[in-house]
Amino acid sequence: MDKFGKSQPVTRFEDQRFLTGHGRYVDDISPQGALFAYVLRSSVAHGRITTLDVEEAREAPGVHLVLTADDLAGAGVSEGMAINTVTNRDGSKSAAPRRPILAEGRVRFVGEPVAMIVADTLQEARDAAEMIEFDYDDLPAHMEIGPGGQALHDDAPDNRAFDWAMGDEQAVTAAIEKAAHVVRMPLHDNRIIANPMEPRGCYAETTGNRLHVAVNGQGVWGTKGNLARVLGMQPDDIRVTNPDVGGGFGTKAMDYPETYLVAHAARVLGRPVRWMADRTETMLSDNSGRGLDHDLTLAFDADLKITAYRVDSRVDLGAYCSTMGQGIQTDLFSKVLMGVYDVQDTFLHVEGFFTNTTQVDAYRGAGRPEAIYALERIMDRAARELGVDTWDLHRRNFIPKSAFPYVSSTGETYDVGDFARVLDRVEAESDRAGFAARKAESAARGRLRGMGLCYYIESILGNPSETAKVEFNEDGSVSIYVGTQSNGQGHETVYAQFLSDQTGIPVDRIAVVQGDSDRIATGGGTGGSRSVTTQNNATLATVSKMIAAFIPYLADKMGVEEGEVGFDDETFRAGGSNLTPTLIEAAEMARADGRTDLLVHEETATLPARSFPNGAHVAEVEVDPETGKVTLERYTVVDDFGNLINPLLVAGQVHGGTVQGVGQALVEHVVHDGDGQLLTASFMDYAMPRADDVPMIRFATEPVPSTANAMGMKGCGEAGTVGAMAATANAVADALWDRGVRQADMPFTPHRVWKMLNDAVAPVD
Repeated sequence: MDKFGKSQPVTRFEDQRFLTGHGRYVDDISPQGALFAYVLRSSVAHGRITTLDVEEAREAPGVHLVLTADDLAGAGVSEGMAINTVTNRDGSKSAAPRRPILAEGRVRFVGEPVAMIVADTLQEARDAAEMIEFDYDDLPAHMEIGPGGQALHDDAPDNRAFDWAMGDEQAVTAAIEKAAHVVRMPLHDNRIIANPMEPRGCYAETTGNRLHVAVNGQGVWGTKGNLARVLGMQPDDIRVTNPDVGGGFGTKAMDYPETYLVAHAARVLGRPVRWMADRTETMLSDNSGRGLDHDLTLAFDADLKITAYRVDSRVDLGAYCSTMGQGIQTDLFSKVLMGVYDVQDTFLHVEGFFTNTTQVDAYRGAGRPEAIYALERIMDRAARELGVDTWDLHRRNFIPKSAFPYVSSTGETYDVGDFARVLDRVEAESDRAGFAARKAESAARGRLRGMGLCYYIESILGNPSETAKVEFNEDGSVSIYVGTQSNGQGHETVYAQFLSDQTGIPVDRIAVVQGDSDRIATGGGTGGSRSVTTQNNATLATVSKMIAAFIPYLADKMGVEEGEVGFDDETFRAGGSNLTPTLIEAAEMARADGRTDLLVHEETATLPARSFPNGAHVAEVEVDPETGKVTLERYTVVDDFGNLINPLLVAGQVHGGTVQGVGQALVEHVVHDGDGQLLTASFMDYAMPRADDVPMIRFATEPVPSTANAMGMKGCGEAGTVGAMAATANAVADALWDRGVRQADMPFTPHRVWKMLNDAVAPVD
């Protein structure tokens, strides 16, 4: 039997519940009689508050509470939102302006919370909000990703939050100066809105001195700690739960003002309070993703080996520093800066700027898609400018298989890899040999056809430690308590399947318990593609501890020495004994004998190192030059995820991630006007990819088992997005190149592509 998972494509257990309307989402399970909260938000991007009169609203029918920043301060709730910061390249601290829970004296983006109303019904709360007198003096909106303009914060007078760098700038400059070939490219990575299917929401209730907050997030322990800090409570007096969550993608990984406001209101009123965003609120107030500009420089020697790589980035942070906003395009971007190429001279320079827009933070991949997008776009550009085949340029510069473990230029240790093998496989799977014929067929119909390649690598992030607890219940079922949180990935299936693989416990007897700080003492939550690898590593440790605990007990039952008892992943056995109990049977025996110590087993385990999933994406597009419409005709992915537990779930993750990357490349785009008004605040104006925008995605794996964990696994949750953006963009660039288009930036909407074609000067034969 395969020790580390049978790799069976098991359909998701939770789907029956979800598809029949029995999901337990936060808005479905709010306590009966809970009051409704509504948030009054700023209608301007930048202004000094001159009037905020809520007295009439407080007297409105059904209203129980109205909260402003002054009310919070009067109640001792004076802490701001939590943020992480970086250190500037000169050693100074980056700007870390206070981000209030409710606007204090000034509003800085459209959608910033100004007040919260709590009433018997949502409509009464909305009506009361209309009675609030909110007036302001307009201030100029700063919308450029760069210095200058009206300062948003006193500690960032030029709106620059940080100036960060990594690498030897002098060495990289010297390498570029002496290079045989230098390729330069500006690049824009457009801002997007995550738009999970389920908008953000929460409810809070109190029992005595205890506070319970249910929030549809990506983990409970960070929220619990922040609630204790903001509300001045003891952590033991707070319980946080995550019920079923309908999509997260990083945007639900951090806390938002509404969680604190609802919790405070429940404590003040002694009654449950609920809040749920609508779609426009989601678009106005959820953290955006991406939003940055690059200047890229790639140097080559005479043999077209890369000798140096320089990236200068300008990052849009939005109006405030969000939880991880400063770290994503600096530290996290750097994890895969040089991708899969054997280059040591690199320099990454990043400046972060405040703008009068919603904050920008983690979105599926968080830094790694942005890094790979930049690298693979300039690799494609370099091949065109140097007159060589981009596939050959990739192969020429790959880290060779013999070089692993390989320490990258930014200090990451890639444990294993066989990039040439993966590229060979995707070349065959995508039928590259047949592309010329397909291109000719498109040309015969007046269409432009392009093929785009991206070879990505990503770094698994987050806390490498996780805890698993296994409990044998009286009814013969088994509970496994996990510290991660499913947002729709299928954790209930994969964790039960893995435990069953390792123990022989029937999978239909295993219940996965997640998202409850009272029932699970610690956990790292979900993010950075960490969940399955870290959680199953902890499960392995717990199973080992459990087997070791049962062996002395069963040796006595069998009448043999402890050393004679073994476990074959399904039953305990010992030579000379006919007793061959399963774990379920052993637990029943222990319960009958009063050995309750054998009924619960818990262990914490830490991964010794990160794993680095990698793979190749090949997109094929057709462009109608008359309209600019881009059609994605073919899409192929070959990934190295190491050993797989459930290939079906892996394919689902790749499909979903790929579509999110394709969506950004082809249709998704956040647009503000010059005054900071969001012009794409509904699905009437913000395009999301639909089923007919994406062909069937061909997916295969070429596993090179990781040595960074006992299971040989590599995370896969964000990989699809990491590869999809550049593959799709390079395909469009390929289609447009012969028509003279040299600079092609996402999103490739029909009007933008039509304009690129019409603005280009066709090359002379």
